[in-house]
Amino acid sequence: MSGFVLYGTPGWGSALVEAQLDFYQLNYRFETVGDLFMDASARAKLEGVNPLAQVPTLVLPGGEVMTESAAITLWLAAYTGRDDLVPGPGAPGQAAFLRWLVFLVTNIYPTFTYADDPSRFVSVEAAQAPFRAAVNDYGKRLWAIVEGEAGAPWFLGTRFSAIDLYIGVMRHWRPTPDWFAAHAPKLNEIALKAQALKPLEEFWQRNFPES
Repeated sequence: MSGFVLYGTPGWGSALVEAQLDFYQLNYRFETVGDLFMDASARAKLEGVNPLAQVPTLVLPGGEVMTESAAITLWLAAYTGRDDLVPGPGAPGQAAFLRWLVFLVTNIYPTFTYADDPSRFVSVEAAQAPFRAAVNDYGKRLWAIVEGEAGAPWFLGTRFSAIDLYIGVMRHWRPTPDWFAAHAPKLNEIALKAQALKPLEEFWQRNFPES
């Protein structure tokens, strides 16, 4: 049985899953897609595996395709039989973990989908910049909610989880690391701790070499 194949682009949404594959020390091949906004060939390449041409797209060892980072997060925990990233049934923090994992991917992640390229959703060119600004402002309000729920030293308190990896990755996107440092200090500190994890040192360097 072959290993996993992760379709992605360094620093993009695929990093959410790549971090977990590295953390679990799973055998995988990273298939670089390219810029899905600017390169039609990149979209065509990925559409053959995922009709939405979105990352992350993960091909499992048996050939089955998985998308949606939250689903992959839960699947990988079950596959490995480990609970270091996902609290198991009845474990302290399980309910909070599930709530905020889904919050990140269903509320905050779509703000990047909509604002990265507003022309996909707003046909009137003059309305695209205001649309993007409104979505970005909404994203800041959502992050403020997450900030209010954050524990220490990790999001769930003493319990490290995949949510901390999500925060570490997403902090590099909008509203920018400087915004997190100024307006979401608890999340910023969690992200910095996640970036200091020795097992993921090479992952962070591959995806966010400037940090």
